[in-house]
Amino acid sequence: MKKNLIYVAIGSVVVIGALYFFFASGSAGVENNILANVNKGEFRVEITTSGELEALRSVQVFGPAEARRFRIGNFTIDKMVDEGTVVKKGDFICSIDKTELFGRLEDRRLDLEQTKAQYEQIQLDTSLNLRVERDNILNQEYIVQEQELILEQSQFEPPAIIKQNEYNVEKAKRELDQARERYRIKSLQEKARMLEIAAKLREDQLEVDQMVEVLDKFVVTAPQDGMVIYVDYRGSKVKEGSQISTWNPVVATLPDLSTMQSITYVNEVDIRRVKVGQRVELGMDAFPDKKYTGEVTKVANVGQQRPNSDAKVFEVIIEVNESDPMLRPSMTSSNAIIADQLNDVIYVPLEAVNVENDSINYVYLRNGVKQEVLLGLTNANDVVIEKGLNEGDYVYLNTPDWGENLAVNLLEELNGKRNQDSQEEEEPIAAANSSSSSTSRSVSKNSTP
Repeated sequence: MKKNLIYVAIGSVVVIGALYFFFASGSAGVENNILANVNKGEFRVEITTSGELEALRSVQVFGPAEARRFRIGNFTIDKMVDEGTVVKKGDFICSIDKTELFGRLEDRRLDLEQTKAQYEQIQLDTSLNLRVERDNILNQEYIVQEQELILEQSQFEPPAIIKQNEYNVEKAKRELDQARERYRIKSLQEKARMLEIAAKLREDQLEVDQMVEVLDKFVVTAPQDGMVIYVDYRGSKVKEGSQISTWNPVVATLPDLSTMQSITYVNEVDIRRVKVGQRVELGMDAFPDKKYTGEVTKVANVGQQRPNSDAKVFEVIIEVNESDPMLRPSMTSSNAIIADQLNDVIYVPLEAVNVENDSINYVYLRNGVKQEVLLGLTNANDVVIEKGLNEGDYVYLNTPDWGENLAVNLLEELNGKRNQDSQEEEEPIAAANSSSSSTSRSVSKNSTP
């Protein structure tokens, strides 16, 4: 029994020792370095933003703006369908309280009845007055004929009697002419009275008809198919009991859901990369599994300050290419604007690139080389390598222990260009020094006695 315990103790010591030497040697020989593969393929520069959907086209739904002709400044929403209701053309949207217009309509109907009574009274008066004048003309014609007959029968009477009868004929004819003139003037007067009361009657009748027509518009229906979106009025959504001005009688909008657009904002740093016509990939927070495509249709020229943000942003409008009945206004979209795209290029993570002397970009290769690289486009994660690396190479994302004092393996063409630039910078300095030395020698020579 004691021997077994001794053997177990010895075995435990051996195992513990072996594990200690194994982990100790392993930790000493392993470096905490991170390698990344040099990839080749499609490289995209994306600007990612969050946007809000709205319909590309929408129709405004108006209340009865004609009500202001009847001195109604505001009207009150009586009943309405729920916001977001999908309606067909002609479907009920809301109704407006008619009480005020009903009161005015009853007043105008009373005025209309009074005007009709006046019209009939004036019509009767006109008929009677003109009839009297016509009777006067007829009686005067009889008098003229009678006087002419008396004159004709007095041919053998004394001249004084004949002369008197002639005067009577002339007087009767003059009175007949006056009666006819009175009838003409009286006709014009009565016609003017009739025209005046007839115009007032038509005006009152037209106003009553218009009020009745406007009353029908107090039941607002959809002018086309769409989804009901109520407008913001004085800082809040229109609802039952809200008062709407007749000078701005928009009650709701009916967006055309067949074509949607995303309204987003890009910060002033990235806006220079955004252009009209660029392709966009969209995702919806409400439907994470669905993907859509779009196109930039408008980029604002002037920036603005958004609430709760210190940075200036520019509005960008993106039209969604696909039509989906599940898309609704005000949904949140994630937009990836493809600002640039390259094919078959070599790229590495940004963390792999280091800078020396503010001019030489380099990476650490797995084979122990500190290699200069020529950089191209960058995006949020990677950078294009135009020269210096090959597909399949491995680069360090951190500085390895052996790379601190290692010299950079320069690219020949870049090194040659740097040498040329250096020589061009040194030539003016050398020329200036040479000129200075020559002048000094000349002065010394002239100063010799």
